[in-house]
Amino acid sequence: MNKTGYFTHPDCWKHEMGVGHPECPERLSAIEDRLRITGLADLLDRREGPQAPVNDIELAHGRMHVAALRGLTDGLRDDINAGGPAHAPIDPDTSINVHTWDAALSAAGAALAATDAVMAGELANAFCSVRPPGHHACRNKAMGFCFFNNVAIAARYALERHGLKRVAIVDFDVHHGNGTEDIVAGDQRILMVSFYQHPFYPEGGAHSHASNLVNLPVPAYTKGPLVRELVETYWLPRLEAYQPEMIFISAGFDAHREDEMGQMGLVESDYAWMTECIMRVADRHAQGRIVSCLEGGYSLDALARSVEAHVRVLADL
Repeated sequence: MNKTGYFTHPDCWKHEMGVGHPECPERLSAIEDRLRITGLADLLDRREGPQAPVNDIELAHGRMHVAALRGLTDGLRDDINAGGPAHAPIDPDTSINVHTWDAALSAAGAALAATDAVMAGELANAFCSVRPPGHHACRNKAMGFCFFNNVAIAARYALERHGLKRVAIVDFDVHHGNGTEDIVAGDQRILMVSFYQHPFYPEGGAHSHASNLVNLPVPAYTKGPLVRELVETYWLPRLEAYQPEMIFISAGFDAHREDEMGQMGLVESDYAWMTECIMRVADRHAQGRIVSCLEGGYSLDALARSVEAHVRVLADL
């Protein structure tokens, strides 16, 4: 059987938003260390994704948004050369440095390369250990630590470049994937299923009525048993009825009980269980094709353990 792919890129370590920011390069290092220590890294097909072409980014984002981010990067570089600050703000929580443009292209490019490899049958499935994350990036707006929406780009890429008819996006981050919703709402070629803490960042989502979205807001302190019940009651029937030809995962691990970014109570076994459920759907309808992309997860130890649990199931180990 083909291996599980593990995609990353050195550029993804170079983007940073200042000392003490929770969305930091150390997140990727924690994952790498955990996979090496457990021996799992040796069992994965490690690959370096190329930068995504701009025309593929524009499958999910407006041309002006892409051009604005590139222009902001160029302007920041000029400012730094003139003795200016090292970061340019996007919103109160989100900023760029001179490496953000390359990192964002590499993160999206990893998702596209993983999609190509899984579609070609070279890999059974893939996990993309990349940053910046993507699911808050709207069609025409960067926000919430996100610049380009890696999963939405890859989903549209699978439809437009590989000719698939139906794909699904599964988002188990503690935050609502508002950017993904903004891009895919109403596109019947894409089914998006998610749960998220509510009320919480960002506003909105809980009242969306788009027929291709299954959004499940849950209160703070929700734990694994209720999440599993919701997955079985709402996600799985819709996914089974939809019969996706490929599944993309916005794999955020900040719903973990040790993660102070949110107030939910999931543990590693919950992430493993959800991954098993997703794999069963993929095996029945999508020839096992799954591409998972890192989103949130800010308690480094809990993040690393959760990714291990997720990837171990993907790799059937």
